[in-house]
Amino acid sequence: MTELGPVAWPPAPIRTERLVLRESEARDRAAFVELFASPEVHAYLGGPRPRDELDRAMPEAPGRRPGLFVIDLDGAMIGLVTLDRREAERPGHIRADGGEVELGYTFLPQAWGRGYAAEACGAALGWCADALPGEPVVLCTQTANARSMRLAARLGFTEVERFEEFGAEQWFGVRSPVAPSG
Repeated sequence: MTELGPVAWPPAPIRTERLVLRESEARDRAAFVELFASPEVHAYLGGPRPRDELDRAMPEAPGRRPGLFVIDLDGAMIGLVTLDRREAERPGHIRADGGEVELGYTFLPQAWGRGYAAEACGAALGWCADALPGEPVVLCTQTANARSMRLAARLGFTEVERFEEFGAEQWFGVRSPVAPSG
């Protein structure tokens, strides 16, 4: 995970029809622990982390960094959307030197199946198009993660390649830059 780049952070909260994308706050700590300790959430992300370890290590206001949006539904965190620079050492790139903007997302299981991920990721991608005009965005997910594969297609990502990483087949796609709104 590498710094997003020269963008003003945090941005003003981004409001969608049902959600708010905002900076992390201390009140989100319990949801962060739940998200990282969830076996369902981390089935395709290397497995959950032990809750007691998370309780000890989690800062008071976790996730405070450029590129990390807390997804808020009615005042409660239901997930995260991240925009980071893809590390050059990892497989999967569209530029020789790497460093592409990479979209990531995790949502609590109770938020699955309601379109929140598409709504939140769409808003984050819109913000990215305005903040970093002309930047393509990449996404990598396990091919076994059917939900994530469907979301990638719904968000307009197209396959670039597949490769083996973390002991599983990965799907790597790109979403071409769109003109900034405004």
